Amino acid sequence: MKLLVQCIILLLLLSHCSSDYKPNVEVEILMELLEDLKDTNGNIQDWSYSVVSPCYSWSHVICDQKDGNVISLSLGSIGFSGKLSSSITKLKFLTYLDLHDNKLSGELPDLSSLVNLQNLNLTRNKFSGSIPASWSQLSNLKYLDLSANNLSGKIPEKLFSTRVFNFTGTSLDCGTTFPQPCISGSSVSGSTKNSKLKLVTFGVGCAALVLLLFGAIFLYRFKLMSKLERDLFIDVEGEDDSLVSYGQLKRFSWREVQLATNNFNESNIIDYQSPGGEAAFLREIQLISVAVHRNLLKLIGFSTTSYERVLIYPFMQNLSVAYHLRDLKPGEKPLDWATRKRIAFVDLSRLEDEEDVLLLDHIKKLLRETRITDIVDPSLTIYDAKEVETMLQVALLCTQGSPENRPKMGDVIHMLRGQDLVERWAEWEQIEEVRVQEFSRMSHQFAWGDDSTLDQEAIQLSRAR
Repeated sequence: MKLLVQCIILLLLLSHCSSDYKPNVEVEILMELLEDLKDTNGNIQDWSYSVVSPCYSWSHVICDQKDGNVISLSLGSIGFSGKLSSSITKLKFLTYLDLHDNKLSGELPDLSSLVNLQNLNLTRNKFSGSIPASWSQLSNLKYLDLSANNLSGKIPEKLFSTRVFNFTGTSLDCGTTFPQPCISGSSVSGSTKNSKLKLVTFGVGCAALVLLLFGAIFLYRFKLMSKLERDLFIDVEGEDDSLVSYGQLKRFSWREVQLATNNFNESNIIDYQSPGGEAAFLREIQLISVAVHRNLLKLIGFSTTSYERVLIYPFMQNLSVAYHLRDLKPGEKPLDWATRKRIAFVDLSRLEDEEDVLLLDHIKKLLRETRITDIVDPSLTIYDAKEVETMLQVALLCTQGSPENRPKMGDVIHMLRGQDLVERWAEWEQIEEVRVQEFSRMSHQFAWGDDSTLDQEAIQLSRAR
């Protein structure tokens, strides 16, 4: 009788325990999801039906600490090769889903029931079909990346209100030929009326600018001719002393220069014009006067009048670099590669005016197309193509628009020796690609096409650089 009572009590305890046990539904949902995703490489090892809750020991899973519900799945770059099934919608509290850089295919499921979803990243997969219209009900969505997939068709209008979105690399209806952009932060107008208005505004602005430019040129030439008529090229005591004064340099009178150069004989004149007028002349003096190097000719002075400004260097018995590059007489031997290598970087890296910008764009184009031979002087037959490419890359890094992005001289020396150049050049190429894309987009929008300096087939250079 006692044994019977003990058995009854034991059965009651077991019944009570069984009534208190509730299997974790999210475990079953996640295992079903994993099966559909097809982890063929077996990278997810710690997901199991035998675990009571996925919140404590499962990788890639984050749960709400208060209620113990799954709120985040970070499954990017796992190697999944299956599909994203509708079982994901059973995770009602999910706010973050990341499946980037897998090989998932098939159509996108209806996620409208995931009302708490805020971040969805499905970039670089193989999803096909269109975006379900029901996704417009994802009212809490703040980040959406569907780029680099095989998607096509219409995008629900509501998704363009997402704070951050990216549909690039797909065939979805967005971009320059559609009313909406493919990436947040861009502005693409598909309205014909707005486009025409912009074109008209642009045309009027250009016409006004041209008229102002012609007026300025006419006024400048009028003043220039008036000055030429009365300018006798004589020095006026103290006239320009207040404009230019550097203690380490001598200021020669115009008469001294005239006598020293045999009345400005061409054999004693370096044919060089400083770009930008007086401001550039002052900058040239500031920079050159403090530059001391065995391969640089020392500036010894200058001379100025109300019209002429001249830099004065020591007599060069072997003539100038420019002469040896472009003014050689028949039979004279051109500079070899070793010599040119020491001077080429200095000349290329100081390009700055509008004409030189065109040259830079042309050099960038030739470099992108690996047309090194079209950049090198045809008279130079023996050279190291790899060294030419290295010097061009370093020089282009030194000609970036923002001074903060240009390398310091110490960095330049390291890069010329092959150190850190690969990383710096890769960063430059990324910045240049964005700049080219932006310029190309704007050119396409305003139909500039043929005027772009980034797509010119050939530019006849006036002289060797």
